[in-house]
Amino acid sequence: MIQLPLPLVVPETSETEFLVSDSNVRAVQHLERWATWPVMAGLLVGPRKSGRSLLARIFSAKTGGTMVDDAELASEAEIFHAWNRAQAEHKPILIVADAAPPAWTVKLPDLRSRLAATPVLTLEAPDDALIRMLLARLFERRLLVAPPNLIEWLAARIERSHLALVRVVDAIEADALERRAPSLSIRPARATLVKAGLLPDSESEA
Repeated sequence: MIQLPLPLVVPETSETEFLVSDSNVRAVQHLERWATWPVMAGLLVGPRKSGRSLLARIFSAKTGGTMVDDAELASEAEIFHAWNRAQAEHKPILIVADAAPPAWTVKLPDLRSRLAATPVLTLEAPDDALIRMLLARLFERRLLVAPPNLIEWLAARIERSHLALVRVVDAIEADALERRAPSLSIRPARATLVKAGLLPDSESEA
């Protein structure tokens, strides 16, 4: 029987798993002040892999409120009734979506009007500080040893997006598993990312 190395991931379980930087601190601070909201609702928007669902779960657990994830795919009638219920019970609802209306097309007029009255909380593309923190956390969760010089090298070169960060770590993890080498370094990481099209070919000569 052939045994293949499998990626090991530490589950996200604690509040500290959501990392805060300038790119998302305003949304976090708004959530912390939920008791003062003019309506018991917030619309949390941001790119995929930005931690928006995790942040919504943390918020709902702390406040006893509810969340609607991937709201664009959910029943508009159900969101409408959940929004009204949140007001009646004074328990907040956090609606998670890629973008706010009108980028998100809402057909139900009553829901449109309620979303128009709902504050929008935005998770922006990661800044340099968050990129470094996310890289370190992603490698740690996959039980890979990433030295500080590799983190700095990657942070200076990879695309500034949450999805790109995940793709970079996925590629490096796959290579590390193939080589059975959990300790990472710049040279194999460079070759792996150039081959995967996540860095320009010019980096192979750097």
